[in-house]
Amino acid sequence: MKKIGVVIPACNEEAYIERCLLALKSAQTYFFQYFKTIENLPEIQILVVLDHCTDSTALKVQQMGIPAISCDFRNVGKARHLGIQQMIEQGCDWICCTDADSFVQCDWFQVMLQHQPTDAICGVVELDQWDHLSRKTRQAYLRHYQDSMGHRHIHGANLCFKTSAYIQVNGFQQLDCHEDVDFIRRLEKAGAQIVWSNQLRVTTSSRLSSKIAAGFAHFLQKLELKQAAKKPISLCK
Repeated sequence: MKKIGVVIPACNEEAYIERCLLALKSAQTYFFQYFKTIENLPEIQILVVLDHCTDSTALKVQQMGIPAISCDFRNVGKARHLGIQQMIEQGCDWICCTDADSFVQCDWFQVMLQHQPTDAICGVVELDQWDHLSRKTRQAYLRHYQDSMGHRHIHGANLCFKTSAYIQVNGFQQLDCHEDVDFIRRLEKAGAQIVWSNQLRVTTSSRLSSKIAAGFAHFLQKLELKQAAKKPISLCK
């Protein structure tokens, strides 16, 4: 691991993008302070991919001094891939993915380094708020979510991997959602070494609506509706 590239796709995320980037900057600072006695630590670069942004997301990213590129894909898989391609061109050999509505813990980069060597790491997420969700929904979510080492959750908001592994399986596909699951499944089929870690943690928005029709917000919304109807649940995310 010589150079780390962090890619954040964003589509009209003015309400969350500052929180996301501040957390990444804090994690970056913490990483270099924690390993200050170690020479040749990897450089960390952050890139926001502005995908059809019509709000003030781009302005806020610029004001924070974070590099960004723009596209009009309206497709999270394609946007992630565009950002990763740029990071690879800049020499990054380790790629990290998170989402604009999420924020990483301060030891995010530290945990990645401590899990080496590996081809990829799948981390866990926790929700930023519970107030708008029913008690039954919270209980169902916590009961089924595996917050432990060896979990099998896949989140684009908390995913990192070797550049070589990404190239080997042709990276993220042009999917509207679940591009993260599709990518990891192909890595598994290729025999890649994957660490399923609950030490690598990200807090994500618990909003019930988003621009991605079948994403995490849709999952939470469906869970809330099922609990309200008292139907059996089946969680796959």
